[in-house]
Amino acid sequence: MTEWKKVKLKEVSDFTTGKLNSNAAVAGGEYPFFTCSPETLQIDTYAFDQEALLLAGNNAEGNFSLKYYYGRFNAYQRTYVISSKDNNVLGLKFLYYSLRLCLKLFKDLSQGTATKFLTASILNNFEIVLPPVDIQKSVTRILASIDDKIELNAQINHNLEEQAKAIFKSWFVDFEPFADDVFTNEDPVEHPASLSMVQIANIDHILETGKRPKGGAVKSGIPSIGAENVKKLGVFDYSSGKFIPREFADSMKRGKINGYELLIYKDGGKPGTFIPHFSMFGEGYPYEECYINEHVFKLDFGNKGFNAFAYFYFQTDYPYSWLANNGGKAAIPGINQEDIRSIFIFDPQHPKVKEFSAYVSPIFTTIMKNCLENKKLAQLRDALLPKLMSGEIDMSEVEV
Repeated sequence: MTEWKKVKLKEVSDFTTGKLNSNAAVAGGEYPFFTCSPETLQIDTYAFDQEALLLAGNNAEGNFSLKYYYGRFNAYQRTYVISSKDNNVLGLKFLYYSLRLCLKLFKDLSQGTATKFLTASILNNFEIVLPPVDIQKSVTRILASIDDKIELNAQINHNLEEQAKAIFKSWFVDFEPFADDVFTNEDPVEHPASLSMVQIANIDHILETGKRPKGGAVKSGIPSIGAENVKKLGVFDYSSGKFIPREFADSMKRGKINGYELLIYKDGGKPGTFIPHFSMFGEGYPYEECYINEHVFKLDFGNKGFNAFAYFYFQTDYPYSWLANNGGKAAIPGINQEDIRSIFIFDPQHPKVKEFSAYVSPIFTTIMKNCLENKKLAQLRDALLPKLMSGEIDMSEVEV
């Protein structure tokens, strides 16, 4: 095998940091805004227009995230922006895969107590193994082909959700199918009189939380979903996974995820501020078996299509503001069951509600299946990654 050599990062790459505070994110911004959050935010200005790696940490647990991006973007002041030197000895996409293997090591090297961080000196002197350029390209091509499929699935999911969201808005926010109807203000939302509303308390439903054992989560067992993973449809951070013992899960009488229930962020945030979040799982995604903990609500109307209807409805002005306002009033920001049961929602028996529910149900199934496929693809990539990066798989014998 061709000889691979060790180099320091400062020999093959350059570092800078972003300049903005994390509060600079804006809704609907045109450009990605990379912060310490695993989720990419948006902003309306850009400071970088290049190929780069975004390395961020700065949290109490010492967990680090690494992203590759090519284009215009902005970055938080504690996010490292890494670019390749002009010596052409290191492909930046190869460095991305190489450093992915080092995230746990970065945790060990990080400094600080309340928050963990990496100094520029640590990064500059950090060593990686550098193969010849042709090997770099072959390794990158194999791993990037998997990531490209993951990205394609994610884009399909985004487009499907946006398509369903647009129809929901047309029908149940702008009320275009009801243009000739009489509108009423008797309920919290002005709406066509023929489209009646009913309180969730008066609809058959299951609303419950789960729990974790005394002492909290354990290192292995049955997955336990917390509020940190109720973000939005198709988003789940496996690195933050928590577990409960098998025996404890078997003893639980509530909180099991059966699939297609509406998951609602229950409590958390800064005093005086509560930001509602919603998600939905199913088809074995994110796990074949999992439970929610005491910081998540599970709302199930017994119909996966109407549950999906509720996913979009809860993000409209009235229910979202209701939850945000009530949640922000608590000493510890959060909502209770009565806050949810008090919400008025469009009658699930109305023909248009039924029509939308039937339409959206297979869309959500496709999204869940794509998420599950992405999980399996990521597992394949992560299994190949150390073997390719260590030279265990001889790339001279692989046709790519």
